[in-house]
Amino acid sequence: MLDFHQWIWNADLEQDCRQLVRLSLLEDLARWYDWTTVSLVPREATAAADFVVRKPGVIAGLAAFPAAIDELNVPLEWSAAVTDGMSVSAGTRLGTLRGPARDLLTVERTLLNLLGHLAGIATLTQRYVAAVAGTKTRIYDTRKTLPGWRRLEKYAVHCGGGRNHRSGLYDAILIKDNHLALGRQVRGGESFTPGQAVDRAREFLQQQRAEDVPPGMIVEVEVDSLDQLRDVLPHRPEIVLLDNMTPDQLRAGVALRNQLAPQVQLEASGGVNLDTVGAIAATGVERISVGALTHSAVTLDIGLDWVEG
Repeated sequence: MLDFHQWIWNADLEQDCRQLVRLSLLEDLARWYDWTTVSLVPREATAAADFVVRKPGVIAGLAAFPAAIDELNVPLEWSAAVTDGMSVSAGTRLGTLRGPARDLLTVERTLLNLLGHLAGIATLTQRYVAAVAGTKTRIYDTRKTLPGWRRLEKYAVHCGGGRNHRSGLYDAILIKDNHLALGRQVRGGESFTPGQAVDRAREFLQQQRAEDVPPGMIVEVEVDSLDQLRDVLPHRPEIVLLDNMTPDQLRAGVALRNQLAPQVQLEASGGVNLDTVGAIAATGVERISVGALTHSAVTLDIGLDWVEG
């Protein structure tokens, strides 16, 4: 199936992780010291601590730990007990961190914040994926992400069983209502129809040098009525985004697509939550995009427990 880039752990994600860790160190230490720790803990003290899940969830972010610890520039040894994408119960030990006690206390919050945030996204994603089980619909994320965290958050969605929508403005054409509305201003009151906008985008891509355009560029267009859908389907965009439509409208849209352009995929968005996503999937759309996966996920509760002996 034609799709956007899907994020698995790679060098790009590692670089994002390192940048966030550097910022976290600046926030916590401001080039000074963890004064609480250095005042109470002897320099020579060593310790070990387990990262333990307090509530059940899906893990994401452990793949970042080697790079994060390296960027923190501390002589700590990490030993993982589980892997990203695993569902775990409360009380599960995720891994153990060993080394100088001062260093362990100083970096504790940075690592817990990283892991808890990404695992929270993976956990919420898995709930949405479970809610559409038995249908052909896939759950997608959006660009509603924290600045600097996007690729890591999309990785967490992938760990939770979701799919990644476009990573940025650079890797797909997504014609939205604001593009069409602005067109009326720049064209002297004459607006593009969604179908005309698709044609215009395709003509533009054909005029570009192949090396200047990412391969497999998807053209997607947003519509908010069945009349607009009827207009755009003969122009064969790869995906049509059906915005804020009721389940009855979505079912009618699927029937119209099946009649006019069965190769076009349909994506539903707007008004999606855990109470509505099942009914939306039952209409037959192939995709549901959910901004809440990243902008509303609650951090998974993970704590640090000292290992005795």
